[in-house]
Amino acid sequence: MSRRLLGGMMALASAALLLYGAPVFFRGAAVRAAADKEPPAKEAAGKNVFRATKVWADDRTKPPAKDPTAPVPRTDANSKSAHEQLLEKAKKGRIDAYFVGDSITRRWGATDYPNFLANWKKNFHGWNAANFGWGGDTIQNVLWRLHNGEMDDVKPKVIVLMAGTNNIGTAKPADEEAMVADITAGLKAALDVCHKKAPDAVIILMGITPRNDNPSALSIINKVNARLEKLADGKMVRYLNINDKLADKDGKFLDGMSSDRLHLSTKGYQVWADALKPLFTEILGPPAKEDHAPPPTGDPSAASRDKSPGRK
Repeated sequence: MSRRLLGGMMALASAALLLYGAPVFFRGAAVRAAADKEPPAKEAAGKNVFRATKVWADDRTKPPAKDPTAPVPRTDANSKSAHEQLLEKAKKGRIDAYFVGDSITRRWGATDYPNFLANWKKNFHGWNAANFGWGGDTIQNVLWRLHNGEMDDVKPKVIVLMAGTNNIGTAKPADEEAMVADITAGLKAALDVCHKKAPDAVIILMGITPRNDNPSALSIINKVNARLEKLADGKMVRYLNINDKLADKDGKFLDGMSSDRLHLSTKGYQVWADALKPLFTEILGPPAKEDHAPPPTGDPSAASRDKSPGRK
């Protein structure tokens, strides 16, 4: 090949590079570099070249999927205060029945819901029951609390676990089957950490209760609950589903079971209590006359509101 011909070919290649950009293999390297270090948000408006081209071409360049079994902390100040409160609660009294979950669990034994707390005391007095629910928690948030001291050295005899409704939320999921698999995996991880923290405890794994604020929830709840039932062995893990007592066959709450289409009313909590008490009697024996559970707790922000000027 003549020197003149070679020079001409190189000139054409340079012109094409300027006109059309780098070849695919060079652009791929640039995209991966951009993914590792994107421009700051203030600069992004004028530097969208890499954002526009960040298309995941193969599994090596896709971002890692979120692990449904990974503990995730709540970072808001009120949740941090609640965690500290529950850590102290775990060190007090005697806890034979340990309830853990989200707001559906929390409200039952909370000082800021006095009617529900009265129902809690009426049903569980003498069984040394303590409530470790926290509002808004996903399964991953519950996992974080379990991994970070709230069950350490408690040694309950029975654990009541219900979580997952906040993973469903109010929107229709892009991939229902993926959501079902993730929720099931998360609750299996919660079972595992409960076994590790309290190896002698019987775990009552609750089916996710209905939510009528999301039309797509019924299918998801039914599929998850069917999988949760298979995690129970009838001995150390008992599966309990009360949905047929709370709702009709279409998942719609029966009259009086919920005041907001999600959380339980006093009537709904009584349905739950009626289902639990035979299991508690089997596992713990009949309730004693005296109760040694730690004092109930509540929403830290509710306590601060009660102390605010002008509040009675």
